[in-house]
Amino acid sequence: MTTLTVAKTPSVSGPKPLSQNSGIKPSPDVNDTIDIEHVPVNDDPRQWSCARKTITLYIVSLATMLGALASNIQNPSNSLIQEDLHATNSQISWTMASFIIVQGNFPVLWSAVAEITGRKVVYLVSSALFVVATAVLALVKTIDVMIGMRVLQAAGSSAAMAISAATLADIYETHERGTKMGVFFAAPLLGPALGPILGGLLSQGFNWRASFYFLLISGGINFFSFLTLFRDTYRHERSHIYRSALRRRRLASREPVQRLSESTIAVSEFSKDQAHVKDPEKQLHLPVVPEELPAVTSTPGLDDIKLSIKDINPIPPYLRILSRKNNVIILTANGLIFGFNYCLSYTCARTLTDAYGYDALSVGLVLLCQGVGSIAGSIFGGRWSDRVLAKMKKANGGQWYAEMRLESSKLAMLWLPPSVIGFAWMCEKQVNIAGICVMLAIIGFSSIWMYTSTFAYLVDANPGRSGTAVAANSSFRGTIAFVSFVIAVPLQEAFGDGRLFTAWAGVLIVAELLVILVVHKGESWRKEDEENEREILSK
Repeated sequence: MTTLTVAKTPSVSGPKPLSQNSGIKPSPDVNDTIDIEHVPVNDDPRQWSCARKTITLYIVSLATMLGALASNIQNPSNSLIQEDLHATNSQISWTMASFIIVQGNFPVLWSAVAEITGRKVVYLVSSALFVVATAVLALVKTIDVMIGMRVLQAAGSSAAMAISAATLADIYETHERGTKMGVFFAAPLLGPALGPILGGLLSQGFNWRASFYFLLISGGINFFSFLTLFRDTYRHERSHIYRSALRRRRLASREPVQRLSESTIAVSEFSKDQAHVKDPEKQLHLPVVPEELPAVTSTPGLDDIKLSIKDINPIPPYLRILSRKNNVIILTANGLIFGFNYCLSYTCARTLTDAYGYDALSVGLVLLCQGVGSIAGSIFGGRWSDRVLAKMKKANGGQWYAEMRLESSKLAMLWLPPSVIGFAWMCEKQVNIAGICVMLAIIGFSSIWMYTSTFAYLVDANPGRSGTAVAANSSFRGTIAFVSFVIAVPLQEAFGDGRLFTAWAGVLIVAELLVILVVHKGESWRKEDEENEREILSK
């Protein structure tokens, strides 16, 4: 059995990381710090051409848009489904609620599987599952089968939601992620915006099954895109989860185990590259590598043990994400934002139908205002996030910490609660529809601007675990959205739109305060957790 050989590489000159918000002193064992995102790998996805990266970005974005579209495309035709399948109101509600809860929580499993099989296998299997479930939905004869197939459809669509952000983290450096995340996240926002319109047009022009035939064709195109155009971005050398599973297998077989702190990156090439970069703006974007970092000489011994899906338990990685206070707080804030958006779209559709007498297509056109605002907020917020991060890094001597990105969300926080209150009482007083359209656009813009920054922060703050972090985000988001969806109508009927959304404005203020708390305390919390993890690994 060959072993891993650890060799010292020349030190990299450069400023030390600066911690502005933390009272925690850096660990004295600086060489144990690992920049796992820059471990040398074969066919490094971050070295791919711009065209290859762009193709990857658009494929995964379209996949997430399809999953989001499937969540609400049936809404305009619910009455037709109920009549055709002889269903009750409760059963129709379960076709939607079951989709939301499964799509939110199933990503925990997909993300764990992707850490062993790679991203492409998961994309293909989940896309095939989505196509099969959608084909059955287009032909379904009973409401019970429909509920079951909606569960499978949600499970299939959820994989893209879970690992697409991790895929982008595989191919883009930190300074690019805000912009790319903004473009990426515009796609799943476009789905809910177009869903009611497409569903209304298809159901009125043909019948309610036409919506599922549309999803079936789109799902088939999505599957073949992954099969023929997508190149896997996953590299197990850059995965904490894979390394942990490998360590457990080696311990079980009583083989020599190398601690993670000893499995670090080779920086000789990086040192060479840095020496030739004279432009300070380009130097700003290079990764920070500790001085005299040991490098690993890869040997065949690493590949002697092959891991399988049974080596991955999705629960410990998920709990690892939840063990960090900064993660839990941001996950809660993100969940509240999405819970609000689900409640808003559902109750607004009822108000437009009952109070304004709008048909399905007209309701969809009004809700499109929120979708357009959300897309604009996603793209603008992503670019603004990168701009703020680059400016703060430059002011900090070229060093950065993940919480810098959250600073970009503060401006959006000023707009969100007032616009929600304005929307609440415009609906309550049934003012001209133009005012509601304006409020919906501002709400979509500001809420998703804020969400884009917090979403990118989860990826930045969990290197090597970005897939699990995104899955945890999906779980929180889906669970809170499910609850808000279930209680939306009773609360609307009990309190009316005015008091209901004034209360939601208060909830959103709490979410904003949670984000601000992480801005100021998140770095010190992360350092404490990282130090505890290093102590556990050293035992």
